[in-house]
Amino acid sequence: MYFAVDVFNYVLVAILAAVAITWILLIRSMWITFRDSPFLDRFEPKIHDNPKVSVILPARNEENFIEKCLSSLINQDYGNYEIIAIDDRSDDRTGEIIKKIAKDNPKVKYVLAEPKPEKWMGKNWACVEGYKKASGELLLFTDADTTHSKNTISLSVSHLLSEGLDALTVIPKMLCLDTWTKITLPVLSTFLHTRFSALRVNDSSKKTGYFFGSFFIIKRETYSKVGTHEGVKSELVEDGALGKKVKELGYKMKMVRGEHLVEAVWARDLVTLWHALKRLMTPLYLQSGKIASGIFAAVLFLLFMPFPIMVYSGILESASQSFTVLFGISLVASGLVYIASIIDAVKGLGLDARYALGTPLGSAIIVGGFASGILNAKSSKAVTWRGRTYSMTDTVQDSISL
Repeated sequence: MYFAVDVFNYVLVAILAAVAITWILLIRSMWITFRDSPFLDRFEPKIHDNPKVSVILPARNEENFIEKCLSSLINQDYGNYEIIAIDDRSDDRTGEIIKKIAKDNPKVKYVLAEPKPEKWMGKNWACVEGYKKASGELLLFTDADTTHSKNTISLSVSHLLSEGLDALTVIPKMLCLDTWTKITLPVLSTFLHTRFSALRVNDSSKKTGYFFGSFFIIKRETYSKVGTHEGVKSELVEDGALGKKVKELGYKMKMVRGEHLVEAVWARDLVTLWHALKRLMTPLYLQSGKIASGIFAAVLFLLFMPFPIMVYSGILESASQSFTVLFGISLVASGLVYIASIIDAVKGLGLDARYALGTPLGSAIIVGGFASGILNAKSSKAVTWRGRTYSMTDTVQDSISL
């Protein structure tokens, strides 16, 4: 019996050693990403014209955010632009607020989206509805819970044209409005600094392409040729899917940091956080159940298991040497998870380092949300988002390369 326990413990030791090495690599990658990623306002400007920009702003049930967003867009220092604000059949006062602002500001055009067709995600449909009304040579897509510094449009246009780009996406500062998100997002976004980092997106030898839905600007011609949002109509992670298509079709795209210029809300409370996590895992599972299950197992051991294993081995440390060794490696692995969370909380999200104390709970929330995404992926109520419930049966999900 003791032999079997020792064997089990040493298997866990080997797994956690691999986890520790992985975290060292992730932390290194994250640090390099912070250090070397380009910024929206750091480029060599060249003489260019000032093409008309159509800001396409889809909004559904955003009464608490839409006014602030529109105010930041109305006050831009770029001269040649319009704002197409689409009310995606909201159940709250979103439409009324847009109408009132549009009445007083000629730059704002109110659009009521037609009823969403089957197999379309709501935001994707609203974006296409806005595109139909847009007249700009450049299209800037943003979200209703995003705010922009007054020179954001002028900087993005100049950056895009000066460097001969077809599309440009900006990494915003992710605002965490509640404690649940503040303890969860630092752990989760560590992976964004590796798999979807600006350095990978900007490397033409890498296949990684990605847009941040809170801010990407694209030439109208490019957007049309990649199929608009209609080409990703059923995608849950539509910004990732569209960015992936742009990169795959050979268009020149770039990702830049703009946390000091653009702010976006990732989740508002525990409920929206939970559904956001489900939205990340569901597309992966629908692409390949086996690979998604493998990714889930990896996330489980990377984010969560070091903590209960540390407790288990710490309680029984004196029972045998295997427990002592296991406790030591679990302590190292857990410490590395904490270090990654602290770095991302402070340097990436601008949060107080004390929120990293909740890392074990944040990790558990991520694992739970991912598990729920897998378990419900093929149900009739796979995803709930902005007051709509979606079945993902017979839909194409290709936002992330597996």
